Amino acid sequence: MKHFYLTSELFVFLFFISTTTFSQTYNSYYGNIVSNVSQTNITTDLTNFENFGVKEVGTQALTNAENWITARYQSMGYTSIELQPFTYSSGTSNNIIVTKTGSTYPNTYVIIDAHYDTINGKGTNDNGSGTVLIMELARLLANVPTEYSIKFIHFSGEEDGLEGSNYYVNHTVVPQNLDIKLVFNIDEVGGVSGMTNNTIVCERDQGSPSSNNAASNIATNQLANCIELYSTINTEISYAYASDYMPFENNGEIITGLYESNETPYAHGPNDLLINMDLTYLYEVTKGSLGAALFFAQVDFNTLNTESYLFDTNINMYPNPSKGKVNISFNTVLDEAVNFKVYDILGKQVFQKSIFQQLASFNLNHLPTGVYLAVFVVGNNRTTKKLILN
Repeated sequence: MKHFYLTSELFVFLFFISTTTFSQTYNSYYGNIVSNVSQTNITTDLTNFENFGVKEVGTQALTNAENWITARYQSMGYTSIELQPFTYSSGTSNNIIVTKTGSTYPNTYVIIDAHYDTINGKGTNDNGSGTVLIMELARLLANVPTEYSIKFIHFSGEEDGLEGSNYYVNHTVVPQNLDIKLVFNIDEVGGVSGMTNNTIVCERDQGSPSSNNAASNIATNQLANCIELYSTINTEISYAYASDYMPFENNGEIITGLYESNETPYAHGPNDLLINMDLTYLYEVTKGSLGAALFFAQVDFNTLNTESYLFDTNINMYPNPSKGKVNISFNTVLDEAVNFKVYDILGKQVFQKSIFQQLASFNLNHLPTGVYLAVFVVGNNRTTKKLILN
């Protein structure tokens, strides 16, 4: 966690980016994946994170959080999960490193990171918000082929002086000469209850060495654009400091990051709790972050069956949200049956039917209100849409 101060330099840079023409445009495939971000998941995960208590290094609470995070990745199907132990004055802790291998550039990495340790409080915003955001990204990226590899890293020891990220850079990045495309850091993005939270700060490198600053500027502009393309959040540009991207910046890597615009007054204290956050804001920040992750890691549309993409755009599901009756229509004539399944947020299948015609209607009144995943399968093609019952 850090403290944010605006300077006149910010406004100069905002003027600069306002006159810049971005080549990025909205990608409907990315948008479909982003639409599956679950507010329920975010709330449930933050509640669990908070319930572990004060997660300082050397405590059982931090170990319990570590075990929970690791188990969540295992439940998502990730198999490359490394616990990297390191020791310093406060004790021994672990960085959690989860790797998703890319198809085209498997040895080049987009690192998406957040710290999961807290200090003097349960740290639901600082940095439970970043922790659960990354896990939601990982859930939705698990089955998406990307050209670049992704490392989801949950650092420990951040609150004691970036201990975990320093260790990772010095004992993994440097000796292995790790090829890093970008480091995307997420620290305290939960907003403040009772305030208008409609802006996220996107952070660029302005430090030394200066050789990576220009590339960081570009990446941060791209991040801001993705946030605005795939969420309702506005963006500001500021400078990077005092979080886990700094050891990477010092090593000459390209960095960017996110930090809430309305800085919570509760960080590092007993009132950094779910009740003092804005969950709708965190939901929107998660959506924008997922759009950016898809852009930075680059979806491999060669590996991703083009027919699956076309299949997705041919499906209409309405009304959504629904009070129980769901209509499904297809823009083209079906050559074979479509297998339609509905899963709850825990991954349990709760409904299944085969669709043989262009228009079908189903009554899901028997299901509790909430968020579900509607899965459509025909042949080797599969697509997923979010379904809300209210």
